[in-house]
Amino acid sequence: MSDLTLLGLPGALRAGSTNRQLLRNAARLMGDVDYIEADLALPLYDGDVEARGIPAEVTRLAEQIAAADAVVISTPEYNKSLSGVLKNALDWVSRTPDKPWAGKPVALMSAAAGRSGGERGQSALLLAMMPFRARIVAGPEICLADARNQFDADGRLVNERTEKNLGLLMEALMAAV
Repeated sequence: MSDLTLLGLPGALRAGSTNRQLLRNAARLMGDVDYIEADLALPLYDGDVEARGIPAEVTRLAEQIAAADAVVISTPEYNKSLSGVLKNALDWVSRTPDKPWAGKPVALMSAAAGRSGGERGQSALLLAMMPFRARIVAGPEICLADARNQFDADGRLVNERTEKNLGLLMEALMAAV
């Protein structure tokens, strides 16, 4: 068991999503860490629901963020932005009483079917993260294009350059811990 905990936030709910696969490769390349993958199947943010109390699954997510030594987030690109699932999770966590993101080392990445690899989604994610005052690790940028064809049958990255750059990003994230 490692002394470090890495939390992964997949911006897609599908069990086999390429963003989940990318996160799992990031965790593998980070080395000896306990990897936890967050569940972002949360209710839609609603002020009336919030007035009755923060849902337990949102509290659990905020606690996971706070307890993690580092966080890695991977988003698909939906209509030139981050996924609604991920934005909803960020909105909910922002409503929790503590500030779990403050000072937290975070690496951002994206995987998408298009040729830009989710670059605009990742850019929108960076903007959405700014109010939280997390420590965003800068580069190398991981924008995985044609994502469904970038993993082998075991879910490992097939492109050596992408794997190298992802390893460099995880080294930078580890250094930020």
